[in-house]
Amino acid sequence: MKVFLTGATGYIGGAIADALLHSGEHMVLGLARSDKAAMLLQKQSITPLRGDLKDAASMARGVQQADGVIHAATTNGSDMAEVDIAAVDAILAALEGTNKPFIYTSGCWVLGNTGDTIAGEEAPTNPPMIVAWRPALEKRILAAAERNVRSVVIRPAVVYGRAGGIPAMLISLARKLGVAHYIGTGENHAPMVHVEDLADAYVRALVKAPAGSLFNVPGSVKVRSKEVAQAISQAAGLGGRTESWSLEAARQFLGPLADALALDLQFSGAKAQRVLGWAPHGPSVLDDLVHGSYHTEIRSSV
Repeated sequence: MKVFLTGATGYIGGAIADALLHSGEHMVLGLARSDKAAMLLQKQSITPLRGDLKDAASMARGVQQADGVIHAATTNGSDMAEVDIAAVDAILAALEGTNKPFIYTSGCWVLGNTGDTIAGEEAPTNPPMIVAWRPALEKRILAAAERNVRSVVIRPAVVYGRAGGIPAMLISLARKLGVAHYIGTGENHAPMVHVEDLADAYVRALVKAPAGSLFNVPGSVKVRSKEVAQAISQAAGLGGRTESWSLEAARQFLGPLADALALDLQFSGAKAQRVLGWAPHGPSVLDDLVHGSYHTEIRSSV
């Protein structure tokens, strides 16, 4: 299958591209916003398509040239919701009536606080501001199955691995401040998934997921925010030193991301395991921070 992939030069998208190519069954057409990005994709055996998430015509060209679409790109800017919605609108318009698969990347934060309840895909949503637009967009994407689009939504846990993602940002912040922080008591559950396990879920969903499917994708190990902060401190070379932040103090450094990281959230990946045959196999986030990719990255930069 030839897959049009947005975010192919990014963290999650790059891992998805690797998994698609390593399967030996798929080719990748990657969205490239610049000549530099196009050259990078070519070096990775990915065919570049010059375009932009804000350009509906380039989105349509990608859809037309591919057998399936994976949307893993994000702008991480103040216009993130606007750009994401526009890109999805363009993709769905081009996909209508084709029965091609379309996988959209949402996230676990749409569920909000679950506390001791382990949420399934049917659980109600209560997102923090940073992802407030996503529940409605998820519903529109899943409803596209009625218009002959094999639409799928994946909700990853917070992604780690390959020395990237939010943990890498928190390591950098801890080194700057001289201490790693957790919010409140740090006893809130912090769902995490290894980026390569997540990529495997996309490859499986591309082939196996029925139209209108929603999948939670958590890792196998339950951790709490204070444990993650301690491992981040060690990865940053701070000896495990941590301090508590109030939510207000955390917002000063992290903005709306603080409210997402403060969630007490647990969710189940049983459906992905049952329908897709998926299971997480990567190292736990604590092991990866202290002994794995982040440890190696920190030591190699010293």
